[in-house]
Amino acid sequence: MEEIQNKESNYTGSSIQVLEGLEAVRKRPAMYIGDISEKGLHHLVNETVDNSIDEAMAGYCTHIEVTINEDNSITVQDNGRGIPVDEHPKLHKSALEVVMTVLHAGGKFDKGSYKVSGGLHGVGVSCVNALSTHMMSQVFRDGKIYQQEYEKGKPLYDVKVVGETDKRGTRQQFWPDGSIFTTTEYKYDIVARRMRELAFLNAGITITLADLRPDEEGKLRKPETFHASEGLKEFVRYVDRHRTSIIGDPIYLKTEKNGTPIEIALLYNNDYSENIHSYVNNINTIEGGTHLTGFRVALSRSLKKYADEDDQLRKQIEKAKIDIAPDDFREGLTAIISVKVAEPQFEGQTKTKLGNSEVNGAVQQAVGEAMTAYLEEHPKEAHQICEKVILAATARIAARKARENVQRKNPMTGGGLPGKLADCSCRDPKQTEIFLVEGDSAGGSAKQGRDRNTQAILPLRGKILNVEKVQWHKVFESESVNIILQAIGVRFGVDGADTKEANIEKMRYDKIIIMTDADVDGSHIDTLIMTLFFRFMPQVIQDGHLYIATPPLYQCTYKNHKEYCYTEQDRLRFIDMYCDGNADDTKLHTQRYKGLGEMNPEQLWDTTMNPETRLLKQVTIQNAADADEIFSMLMGDDVEPRRIFIEENATYANIDA
Repeated sequence: MEEIQNKESNYTGSSIQVLEGLEAVRKRPAMYIGDISEKGLHHLVNETVDNSIDEAMAGYCTHIEVTINEDNSITVQDNGRGIPVDEHPKLHKSALEVVMTVLHAGGKFDKGSYKVSGGLHGVGVSCVNALSTHMMSQVFRDGKIYQQEYEKGKPLYDVKVVGETDKRGTRQQFWPDGSIFTTTEYKYDIVARRMRELAFLNAGITITLADLRPDEEGKLRKPETFHASEGLKEFVRYVDRHRTSIIGDPIYLKTEKNGTPIEIALLYNNDYSENIHSYVNNINTIEGGTHLTGFRVALSRSLKKYADEDDQLRKQIEKAKIDIAPDDFREGLTAIISVKVAEPQFEGQTKTKLGNSEVNGAVQQAVGEAMTAYLEEHPKEAHQICEKVILAATARIAARKARENVQRKNPMTGGGLPGKLADCSCRDPKQTEIFLVEGDSAGGSAKQGRDRNTQAILPLRGKILNVEKVQWHKVFESESVNIILQAIGVRFGVDGADTKEANIEKMRYDKIIIMTDADVDGSHIDTLIMTLFFRFMPQVIQDGHLYIATPPLYQCTYKNHKEYCYTEQDRLRFIDMYCDGNADDTKLHTQRYKGLGEMNPEQLWDTTMNPETRLLKQVTIQNAADADEIFSMLMGDDVEPRRIFIEENATYANIDA
């Protein structure tokens, strides 16, 4: 207790170190928060909450309250130490003002204040301030309430005392600048998803989320509380809750190696995909890195050693005549990896790949020790895991034979293209796109209406295989899947290797566009194809290559006015504009497109394919753990969660009229 008090008293203005100024944030906001659309808007919340999480990781904060106010402003309040308010020794102004108005200024740069800290870019709350029309900071510290307000990052007055309190902590409220962001409306689900994730990653902390905006009926959503006393053990159970575990309780470790805190929880289930979600200082490292590499190496090494030394398992492997590959150890695996690194080095396309080499060895050591102990103490579960691995190896070999059989049956497979593909003439992949079109009829219209130079068309007959429900090798026995893989140029098992990782280096198109009917069957086909890419070719999604076309639902005509309407709201707006809301007006004509095949080539081009006028939805992975859970729930064997989901979201479902 005395040590905490000493550290608390040392957290003063001199702890706040200044790196550079704020000038460029408003001029180039995307450089600091990623973009100025919905993603960037929600990043402001994350940056503000990250300050409170830093206090929690340092051991001073237990409760964070996040509120979406009725005017779409955000309030974040914690019970940490409170931002220092004394004079900064270098800038001779309140440390609170320095934190709020100077980029890269904060306690996280002084390792005496925070050993590790969250936040991907380190731009902090000053960036939030710069991108808000108004912001108010209040600090509860030393029995007083300190306050300062800002407009577009500039203080309106010096830090002042506005009252007394027995609380401690920091309260921030900000109003995002509508002249910078394309939207200023916060989505509750996006905020809730991140708060839930932070609660899982920081065991014991309580995060309360309230939304004060009434719905259409004037009702308020009940506040939600996120708390995970068991941390990652609860996280991995949550992610895997629509699957059937084969080992019962998660395998769990929490330790520190070479100064690196490491926490890992994992489960094995009876599915066939690998789902590993890794974090560094609460940041979702979607591209992995040294911590993930260390985990995979140690897991494979531990399981292989156990199987080699167990007489029964060794005989099974010899009888099956298989060699077990590293990928086999991860089939049916769900794992959450969380490490805290004092000086993280990020790399990769999205700067979310950990590069610290020392973390690899630390994780290998921790996982090796934990897995060896678990396997020795749980022989029943150890056998179940290893038998799952043997089945995975058998399926991998069967998948290789399935690919070879396809190539023998179709000599064009090796270097050629499927017969139904209408390819484009341009050979520069950066300039081309392919439409995966539902049905031969729509495919015919698309072939006639397309730009033959840059647009390729691949008609699909019926629904493709649901890859969520089958073993790996079954996917490569599916003609519909192989046609897609051949057309886009994605390869597996290159140069004789049996790896499950897709090779997209020779992908033939920059955009892969799913184009289906605007009805329930079309939506189902969309989901089946997205599942294929998410489970087998996630890099295609991560690199921004997968899209969904948006065909119109209606063509509305009133006298000389003609308009394509993509939603029911668009149709009602047309009626309001030209018919004074009278849907029964006999000069009004509404054509409902039941399918793409009902459009002639010119209509399909104008509405859905023309880059100048079309609306494409890019498929992204904002949160891999949530995406994994959703695909498992929608496409897996467990029916009840899917029924509940459909009932709860029926208002938003794309129901064919």
